[in-house]
Amino acid sequence: DEPTGNLDAASAAGVFALLEDLQRERGMTTVLVTHNPELANRCDKIYLMSREGISPAPGFAGRG
Repeated sequence: DEPTGNLDAASAAGVFALLEDLQRERGMTTVLVTHNPELANRCDKIYLMSREGISPAPGFAGRG
């Protein structure tokens, strides 16, 4: 679930940085569920979830 939803900005940044480090160091996949578009935009891929299902976010090509 949303790992940074109830944290202040500095703590949220620290948690996200830790997740990024773990992903990079261990070559693992991380699934992050968030309502925060700024946090989502830092991810490699974004999918939208609705009652109709899950689909790639329109207009998002991934971070460069």
